[in-house]
Amino acid sequence: MTIWFATGNAHKKKELAAILPGHRIRIPAEAGIDFDPDETGETFLDNALIKARELYALVREPVIADDSGLCVDALGGRPGVMSARYGSGNGEKLESADRNELLLRELGGAKDRGARFVCSMVLLLSEDRFFVAQETFEGTIVTEGRGSGGFGYDPILFLPEFGRTVAELSDDEKNRLSHRGKAGERIRAILDTL
Repeated sequence: MTIWFATGNAHKKKELAAILPGHRIRIPAEAGIDFDPDETGETFLDNALIKARELYALVREPVIADDSGLCVDALGGRPGVMSARYGSGNGEKLESADRNELLLRELGGAKDRGARFVCSMVLLLSEDRFFVAQETFEGTIVTEGRGSGGFGYDPILFLPEFGRTVAELSDDEKNRLSHRGKAGERIRAILDTL
């Protein structure tokens, strides 16, 4: 099945394609579609639905959309739904490394370093028919980034049970263990029943 993925992020597309083998994953840019929805939702699910519905209106084919981010306990759940825009202002987005540095500065010497990635994923089959999976990837925030894999906040989320940050996992490990991987597996199970 051809499934549109409501993202412009090539890293996310690669991850989803590995999670959903046998399906053709397309992103809007590949078809010349200008796609930049306003993510005005208060929750990850709100934003995933905004993206899914907006892309579905353009392509009229099955769409997967996700919204994900890092929630840090000592920061009251921030950056949360603002993860991609964390620390940004005046229409300028910070680069990933700058967002990571900002988060580490704000966290400072906090003893509670618990955090998790959250992914809310929506499979939209028609205007009124959709499925949702939401998963987490639990860890703690390190004092300085480690690893060169992944993207975004991956270098600063440490996984105690593996003794590595997310950025130190192989692609296969990340796809199996991550918030997006787990949500994608639930969506894949739904697709298998269609």
